[in-house]
Amino acid sequence: MNIQYIFELAGTGFFAISGALRATDRSRPDWFGVTFIGFITAIGGGSLRDMLLGSYPLAWVGDPSFIYAIFTGIVVARLGHGSLINWHRILFLFDTLGIALFTILGTEKALSLGVEPVPAVMMGMFSAVLGGVIRDVLTQREPVIFSKEIYATACIAGAAFYVILDASGVQRELSFCLGGLLIVMIRSVAVKYRLQLPAFPVGKA
Repeated sequence: MNIQYIFELAGTGFFAISGALRATDRSRPDWFGVTFIGFITAIGGGSLRDMLLGSYPLAWVGDPSFIYAIFTGIVVARLGHGSLINWHRILFLFDTLGIALFTILGTEKALSLGVEPVPAVMMGMFSAVLGGVIRDVLTQREPVIFSKEIYATACIAGAAFYVILDASGVQRELSFCLGGLLIVMIRSVAVKYRLQLPAFPVGKA
């Protein structure tokens, strides 16, 4: 069991927890509804990545361990619901860990399939954020990437850093950890100090 596989299972579980908590934030859906949102959040970005890269079968189709990781995340969200739902830092933590892991994994997978570095960085970002976009749309929220909050930009920075480390001959496992850590640090600092990207200028019609 290599570090990439461990990270992918962990990221899947983190995203499932994030999706389940988000689903119960404003309403009280049944188990199926929560599981569906958790499932879509966990596999949405990775599935789109694999389809764009022509990598079949999709990860969760070819390996049931990913489905088990999702169900484990749903159960964790349920058992800890009373304390987790009122502690938004926990939701932020799971979401941030999820995007960090999936960004690096998506970038690595694209590179392994012969994709050039710049498109590989974009694949990493897509892997990380699109599951959350689907989650937010289904739960009737504005997706984070449509706001000024630093989110997808952190993923791009971490993916680019990983590509540079990989090209420089840095040990693969260390590159994984450092790339993911950079994403966590950027997200954490941005949220703590309320850093935002400049707004896109829009003229009056």
